Amino acid sequence: MKNVLLVDDHSIVRQGLKNLIELEADLNVTGEAASGLEALNLVRANSYDIMVLDISMPDKNGVDTLHDLKHIAPNLPVLVLSGYAEEQYALNLIRSGCKGYLSKGADSTEIIKAIRTIANGKRYISAELAELMTDQLSHPSEKQLHEMLSHREFQVFFKLAGGISPTEIGDELNISTKTVSTYRMRILEKMSLKTNADLTYYAIKNGLIE
Repeated sequence: MKNVLLVDDHSIVRQGLKNLIELEADLNVTGEAASGLEALNLVRANSYDIMVLDISMPDKNGVDTLHDLKHIAPNLPVLVLSGYAEEQYALNLIRSGCKGYLSKGADSTEIIKAIRTIANGKRYISAELAELMTDQLSHPSEKQLHEMLSHREFQVFFKLAGGISPTEIGDELNISTKTVSTYRMRILEKMSLKTNADLTYYAIKNGLIE
């Protein structure tokens, strides 16, 4: 029996997933969290075989949760199940350590297959993600700008684009404001942009924030 931790700020989504998962004889939902912060506290106190993680959440988003999980439970595999399509986040988050990425539009059979595959220690690559990875290998020059960022740079980019100040970002990530400014300069340089407003426009245009 594999123990599953569901992390999503919408209770109806968690309940739907729980109902789906518990139809399976080898899977059991033993934890639920409505935020990344709550999820990390559960991971500190309990043992799970897989975390199913949303991206957009209060307190601590999925990008930050995935980063912090490396320090708390580096061997806990994560399936990101998001409302955002694969082309928007999947490659960045796979590089950041998640073992699979599905949009919430995936059918129930594929969601269960992904959970079971990852809980058993393997990576799950959906057809959409496989196509993205193939395109990246075949046409590396056609990478989207945010895909060139490191995991930490992507974390900072995501927050800057969302209008969070460097001081607040420093507090959230436990780094100095000066370090945030250094990341900001790198991000702007890599993405050939000039201002935080440019970052926000890029993020909205590419469906990274709403």
